[in-house]
Amino acid sequence: MRTQSTSQHSKVLVALVCLIAAYGISLLCGLPQRGTERIIASLHERAAEASDAAESVTAERSVIAPPAWTVLPFVFLLGGIAVLPLIPATSHWWESNLNRFKVAGGLGLLTLAYYAFLHNATIEGHWPAHHIVAPTTGAVQTGLVNTILANALLQEFVPFIVLLFSLYTISGGIRIAGDLEARPTTNAVFLAIGAVLASLIGTTGAAMLLIRPLLETNRERKHVAHTVVMFIFVVCNCGGCLLPLGDPPLFLGYLEGVPFLWTLRLFPMWLFTNGLLIVTYLVMDSVWFHRRETAADVARDVARTHRLKIAGWQVNVPLLLGVMLAVAFLDPARSFPGTAWHPWLFFREIVQLALVVLSLVLGSRAIRDANLFTYGAIVEVAALFIGIFICMQPALQILGIRGKELGLTRPAHFFWASGTLSSVLDNAPTYLVFLKTAQAMPSDGTTSTTAGVDSLIVAAISLGSVFMGAMTYIGNGPNFMVRSMAESAGVKMPSFFGYLIYSFLILLPILALMVWRFLL
Repeated sequence: MRTQSTSQHSKVLVALVCLIAAYGISLLCGLPQRGTERIIASLHERAAEASDAAESVTAERSVIAPPAWTVLPFVFLLGGIAVLPLIPATSHWWESNLNRFKVAGGLGLLTLAYYAFLHNATIEGHWPAHHIVAPTTGAVQTGLVNTILANALLQEFVPFIVLLFSLYTISGGIRIAGDLEARPTTNAVFLAIGAVLASLIGTTGAAMLLIRPLLETNRERKHVAHTVVMFIFVVCNCGGCLLPLGDPPLFLGYLEGVPFLWTLRLFPMWLFTNGLLIVTYLVMDSVWFHRRETAADVARDVARTHRLKIAGWQVNVPLLLGVMLAVAFLDPARSFPGTAWHPWLFFREIVQLALVVLSLVLGSRAIRDANLFTYGAIVEVAALFIGIFICMQPALQILGIRGKELGLTRPAHFFWASGTLSSVLDNAPTYLVFLKTAQAMPSDGTTSTTAGVDSLIVAAISLGSVFMGAMTYIGNGPNFMVRSMAESAGVKMPSFFGYLIYSFLILLPILALMVWRFLL
């Protein structure tokens, strides 16, 4: 096992060094710099278009949404993720990441085939900057396919997977060792700490840091799945709404003009939602699940307890903070604080990967071995989400063009609309689409505004995008990773539909109460 781990470690390290070296060569050729120049030029052009309403409307009307049936590959992919693990004939086959990739990639190819042969209208491109791409007279629309691939992979998937990989790998070098008594109050404290950390180091960072000690604390118990589900609700999602570092959609809001500390105004909603979730967990575990543990398991749990000890934090906590700072300050669309320099394209991702290299080189390999650290969980996420990001492109294009036709006028409307789509789509572009929709609404001039939008509507979009990412396993990247890690530790997690039962019975009523209390 140690030999296999060492081999994986070496291969990943070599691959990362090669990637960083290749990026250095591209810098010498001026390629990332040109990408940043295009982004800056596009920002100036869009600002000029915004001042010319007629030109803006003309450009908007030139883009035509694909037909509704083009979302079918995305629907089939979600269905496959939900159903294939449950069918006896396919359950074992589905455990292979290669087979997961075949399904996700095959459905992604169907989406690309539509744009190659059937779509005959202009589409919006977002990488490296916003632009409009028109179809050509050729039989195969390679330009449209390249644009969709750039949107899905270069604009969305690469930053997404690099951030998850960085946080996952660096946090894997921190070991919170110990086995506390797995009482309901102990697990509730884990959830509360995770809710705070989620806003400080991101939902992914907090989840990767705490899921291992939580699983170790509960290893003597038979009924653990509900604890992991509530962990996904709180730590992977609902805890991360107080700072732009907490969740990607809030960071996009910051880039669109929402002040960095504005999200602290969401503290009452954060406290209400996470407080109710933790109280619900306490009642549920105390009254039902903990009482169902056998006397022998409870006795073994008490006998094997020992204090928590933290190792590897001296190297890896600063590196985690470095990842967060890279995300916050190395966006090519914004100048570096205090300077006129715009970071080079993908420099943010390369810095994150360099921090991973430092973690692997300077950190203790023994700690990773003690954590049973492997790259299986992140590979599973990558295998599925590469197809998800491609298959969701028609849905995002439709939403971006027809979003204004949804009849959204009140904060509660924006919460449920952005939240429902964030349950199955990437919540970052979903947030951005609804923020742009709200910015296009006329203002009555009597309410306070943030980024040109009624502040309560911005709050609703933020909360919907963050909180309702917990509704499904694919609503947010850490959800799937935590599920995979729990199953690797021997916890039998609910199926896709089983998880939805928890969501509809616990999470949805609490969110409805939150909307009634704060957004009506």
